[in-house]
Amino acid sequence: MKRLFDLTLIVLSLPLLLPLYWIVAWLVRSKLGAPILFRQIRPGKDAEPFEMIKFRTMTDERDSDGELLPDSVRLTKFGHFLRSSSLDELPELWNVVKGEMSLVGPRPLLMEYVPLYSSEQARRHVLRPGVSGWAQVNGRNAISWDEKFQFDIWYVDHQSFWLDLKILFLTFKKVLLKDGVSPDNEEFMPRFDHQDE
Repeated sequence: MKRLFDLTLIVLSLPLLLPLYWIVAWLVRSKLGAPILFRQIRPGKDAEPFEMIKFRTMTDERDSDGELLPDSVRLTKFGHFLRSSSLDELPELWNVVKGEMSLVGPRPLLMEYVPLYSSEQARRHVLRPGVSGWAQVNGRNAISWDEKFQFDIWYVDHQSFWLDLKILFLTFKKVLLKDGVSPDNEEFMPRFDHQDE
């Protein structure tokens, strides 16, 4: 049911999504150059790795030693716009079509975080990760890691068709208001360290 809902909604949205996708792709190519897409291995269902794709939001600027400059330096105004509007997430719909993600579910974090989870936090991987989720509509990046995991696990235990509809509606509202994009006016969420059992 959930998979069918995801695919049906994407197909119905194609007349709007395809032109928007190509416009954003052209802007990324014009302002940031190639590659247009950012690819990163993330944990999926059962923490199995998959390649998540997004529109690129940062430059490839490096220091004199050839090392990438900090994210905060490489993020451009255009990249900030893509993130705050969530337009950078559009390519993830391909991950949904492939069955690696769902429209709604716990957001896929970094592979390096997986060994740090408590047994309770690891339950977020029972489901396919989502483009949006219960944590995103309840604070997004403006809440703590502990709160994020609590919202993720609550969703795992209460998932339903109607809850997914509610989350999608609230997602559009959050995106339009650009609510919860950054923690305490900082551009990036602090890295996850460790949570005790």
